[in-house]
Amino acid sequence: MAAFIDKAKIKVISGAGGNGAMAWRREKYVDKGGPAGGDGGCGGDVYFVATKDMSTLLDFTHKTVFKAQRGENGKNKNCHGKDGDDLFIKMPVGVVVRDLKTNKLIADLDCDNKTVLIAKGGRGGRGNARFATAQKRAPQFCEPGEPSIERELELELKLIADVGLVGMPNAGKSSLISVISAAKPKIADYPFTTLVPNLGVVRKPDGDGFVIADIPGLIEGASDGLGLGHEFLRHVQRCKLLLHVIDISKDESFDNYIKINNELQKFDFELSKRKQVLVLNKVDIVDDEHAQEIKDEFKNRFNINDDVFIISTVTKQGVQELLNYLYIKLGEIDDIKIALDIEEDLASIDNDDSEFDITKLNKNTFEITGGKLKRLASVTDIRNTQQIKRFTNILDSMGVYDALRECGVKNGDTIIVAGIELTYDEEYY
Repeated sequence: MAAFIDKAKIKVISGAGGNGAMAWRREKYVDKGGPAGGDGGCGGDVYFVATKDMSTLLDFTHKTVFKAQRGENGKNKNCHGKDGDDLFIKMPVGVVVRDLKTNKLIADLDCDNKTVLIAKGGRGGRGNARFATAQKRAPQFCEPGEPSIERELELELKLIADVGLVGMPNAGKSSLISVISAAKPKIADYPFTTLVPNLGVVRKPDGDGFVIADIPGLIEGASDGLGLGHEFLRHVQRCKLLLHVIDISKDESFDNYIKINNELQKFDFELSKRKQVLVLNKVDIVDDEHAQEIKDEFKNRFNINDDVFIISTVTKQGVQELLNYLYIKLGEIDDIKIALDIEEDLASIDNDDSEFDITKLNKNTFEITGGKLKRLASVTDIRNTQQIKRFTNILDSMGVYDALRECGVKNGDTIIVAGIELTYDEEYY
């Protein structure tokens, strides 16, 4: 049996766009062929796809970095580079995605086949053929591709189940799910037998069914991190209703009922308002008359009008009555949608990396670094005056020279931009 992992951290990287090409058409008997540099291909996007075929985040403990394909560079003869392949990463249904940099929720994969764009690939750069005009017939420059987007993400799985079993350790939750479904959880006479949530499918007489989740037992203080249940309380947030299992052979049955509800309320106030069915288990240990007295006291003390069942998972007394009730009640309750504050985060589609830093290396030398500047430098031939002119014009449009003047640059100072050395001329700039 695969390990149950419900939290993971991964890194996704979209594909960078390919650089445009600077090329010329050179064919025999063709005079003045002109520019023929093709565009670079677009980088691949990264998508998350929800699938019901996965039930754990185990796969993401072995592989934590996912990278889409880069776009190909443009080629001569006006041939465009090939677009990078998109990357589709399968996730279990119920995964909530958080961006670790912004700490914002960016996706909720709450249904099968739901597809969400996580990181947009970079646009391909334009080749020199795209810059030809009637006035400038032989442009000697091209454009770099847009960068990739890198995102560090936290994945948190919230199981999708119709019914959630809650209660103190050893209340009989695992026994109940083993009786009414094909699930075979570990059962023993000591606390915390259930170490991870167990899912089971309960079949209806008509062949349909519903999913039930056995959540590890809670104890007082679970919402603050005590015991095991606090690790898995998130898995009852999407349940249509809760089965609150009580061991009526214990003297502290009423206190346990209060403690569990307090923990649910402290973890998520909405859970305290969720439809809850009280299941009084282990009637095989106490006599029927005493069990009925406990049931009446529960209803009177906590103003419960109905939804209280006396059962025994050993003798199966009352189990079918409980199931018949669940078949009807689940059909009356709509699917639970968690009110998550999902952000339309621009980081998934914003490939702009035009920010730059200026460092004064010495009295007369300034170094400028930045992603876009580095990419521009990579497609700039310093031997070509037309390309250098375009390079400096882009620096001006980005506000580099204004920032240099604020840093105290003087006429004749050296400016180093991604390995390209320029001399500052206040009349020119």
